[in-house]
Amino acid sequence: MSKSAFAGGNLGVVTPRIFSHDAPFRLRSGAELPRFDLVYETYGTLNADRSNAILICHALSGHHHAAGVHALTDEKPGWWNNCIGPGKAINTDQWFVVSLNNLGGCHGSTGPRTRRPDSDDIYGPDFPIVCVEDWVRSQALLADHLGIERFAAIIGGSLGGMQALQWTIDFPERAGAAVVIASAAKLTAQNIAFNEIARHAITSDPHFHGGRYQAAGHNPDVGLAIARMIGHVTYLSDSGMGQRFGRQLKSGDLKVGDNVEFQVQSYLRYQGQTFSRQFDANTYILMTRALDLYDPASACGDDLVKALLQTSAKFLVISFSSDWRFSVERSQEIAHALVRAGKDVSSAVIESEHGHDSFLLPIPRYLDVFGTYLAQLHGAL
Repeated sequence: MSKSAFAGGNLGVVTPRIFSHDAPFRLRSGAELPRFDLVYETYGTLNADRSNAILICHALSGHHHAAGVHALTDEKPGWWNNCIGPGKAINTDQWFVVSLNNLGGCHGSTGPRTRRPDSDDIYGPDFPIVCVEDWVRSQALLADHLGIERFAAIIGGSLGGMQALQWTIDFPERAGAAVVIASAAKLTAQNIAFNEIARHAITSDPHFHGGRYQAAGHNPDVGLAIARMIGHVTYLSDSGMGQRFGRQLKSGDLKVGDNVEFQVQSYLRYQGQTFSRQFDANTYILMTRALDLYDPASACGDDLVKALLQTSAKFLVISFSSDWRFSVERSQEIAHALVRAGKDVSSAVIESEHGHDSFLLPIPRYLDVFGTYLAQLHGAL
């Protein structure tokens, strides 16, 4: 496989910061948070006229740590380190990049693990429902704090792509461009079904305790691991899994069927167990519900074209050939609606065998399309 021109270098050590909004924040549901914190990171340098800012919106299990490392001893870089850094598709020699952990998250931002302002108790399952629109408004407050009136581009994959799209609807004057990757304008029934199965796995765990597992001194490890395993399978493709694992054995004897474990079984168990130690179950439930609820066309008579008429951003819509969780057709629905709304839109289908996870990987054609588009945006500043 040829190397992309946007392979670039790494950022090195980065430091998280906290934005505190010390005023009531009303959610779309009508519930109100008395205050909130958002954890975020920045990469690169904001230019004098503050015109080179990019916002990164994370997916379901993402967070603020998108690039670089947190300490010299860290072995694991940020989740989008393939795309963010000097000379990479999101070139930090040119762009000032902001990446945050969303409201309701479990990596430092206010969420189910946070203590209530008026109590020693954490929110737990009582943390209110949040929607993509709530995230966008809280992100706009972070932008205000940073002195950024307008983002040159807002970028996200999967659930992050929904946020990028919503930015252009809610704050058209503050979004110069939106890069919507492996995403959709709303979930299909099948996608909602997968999310429900994952939630049911968590809530059925005897250690879930109605979401009050921390107070009980437990964690629904088994349920959360199963939810992750279900999700992880849907993020991969049949051909990709076949090439990576096939029917390779981890242990046992196929002839007698004794203690047989395939490599793919071992891999999924490892992924599930690791995730259950790193992610909060209430946050997982909250994030998947936000996915289910997202549908900007619902306020416009189910007409996506009408919902997008007020946007003024440029758009790049990217999808991947083997992604069946957020299929090419879902991205084409967005692109076609934008064309019908008379918007400036480019789209690309990237050949990949890696399924939905392709948007996280250094696929040369993907990086070239992505990087070239952003370089052109920068040239027009």
